[in-house]
Amino acid sequence: MEDKVLERIFEEEKQRQNNGIELIASENYPSKDVYEASGSILMAKYAEGYPAHRYYGGCRCVDEAENLAAERAQKLFHCLYVNVQPHSGSQANFAAYHVLLKPGDKVLSLILNDGGHLTHGSPVSFSAQTYHFVHYPLGEDGHLDLAIIEECLEKENPNLLLAGYSAYPYEIDFKALRELVDRHNAHSPIHCYFMVDMAHIAGIIAAGLTQNPCLYADIVTTTTHKTLRGPRGGMILTNDEKWIKPIKSAVFPYTQGGPLEHIIAAKAACFGEDLQPAFREYMTQVLTNTKACDDELRSLGCSVSGTDNHLFLLNVLASFGITGKEAQARLEEIGITTNKNMIHGDTLKPSECSGLRIGFAAATTRGCSEAQARQIARLIYACLSGQEKDAEKLKEEVRGIANSWKDVTNLHQPHA
Repeated sequence: MEDKVLERIFEEEKQRQNNGIELIASENYPSKDVYEASGSILMAKYAEGYPAHRYYGGCRCVDEAENLAAERAQKLFHCLYVNVQPHSGSQANFAAYHVLLKPGDKVLSLILNDGGHLTHGSPVSFSAQTYHFVHYPLGEDGHLDLAIIEECLEKENPNLLLAGYSAYPYEIDFKALRELVDRHNAHSPIHCYFMVDMAHIAGIIAAGLTQNPCLYADIVTTTTHKTLRGPRGGMILTNDEKWIKPIKSAVFPYTQGGPLEHIIAAKAACFGEDLQPAFREYMTQVLTNTKACDDELRSLGCSVSGTDNHLFLLNVLASFGITGKEAQARLEEIGITTNKNMIHGDTLKPSECSGLRIGFAAATTRGCSEAQARQIARLIYACLSGQEKDAEKLKEEVRGIANSWKDVTNLHQPHA
């Protein structure tokens, strides 16, 4: 690379990733094929519009790549239509809201502190500034409570029920939520739609290891990185033919101009990998590793959430008497990357918070075993409890685990 400043930055980041343990639940490492597609010749092509209906010439090849991505995604999620053009999950949500709602319409979503996303009604997001968000809480045990959600539906009469979360470690019964909405609509004067943001658990769904919301929701949105192991981007999916044309218009020209055809090609590469039997094996190992780390921390006396998916929550305030912000910083010093996170019933402000969100998709991609997941739990405990005060010793143990794994820039299909 001729730009030596950027070359240095890239090399330092490569070393950070290779020598450390990545436990941020929303991060993952794509395969070499996905990397190559995202930096391919398609980056240079402008292609406003959709395959066979572009506003530019010379789109034969990008049309083929975009059709391939959509076809593979349809097969992966068993759905009628997939729009692969959204640049991100947030933009997918922006477009989906535009399809289902009018400005000022009411949306019922999970309280953000209990595991929602910025675009699910945060006051600083376009979502709350365009639509009227009201919220349902988790039950006392930190799980979704269908009775509470039904009560909120009856009280609020929303135009949309939103499910799918960024820090919820348990199984979600999308079928039961659909039935709640249907019962409500049978007597409510205001029709309520059902939308799911499956960004975090899309890979688990694709592997057939949890319920598929595409079978129940009016519209589903997702990112394509996280558990899917693709490039950073978004998608909108539906099994209802009436939404296809509105979704297309909401993405282009309403919210976006030219699609990122190199990223769409990388999505196609990712979906091709996710359709292989090895992807289910990989996702099964992600769930195994996540549970193993959660179990080990619990055995050490920590307050953890338990887990049915790729992440769990560690209450560091209750476990170690420190904030999530402090815990994140301490772990980063020894090479373990996490993110501070609000937990159910949190009494601290979001910038400090009481918890950490811990996920094993990225570590498992590189080759983390169940035994290593338990070893990582012991490292977390040693660091945050002060049991081991020699940070260099802990850092060396982290490096030893990470260096036994695959290079982040030379990964292939899971378990290939």
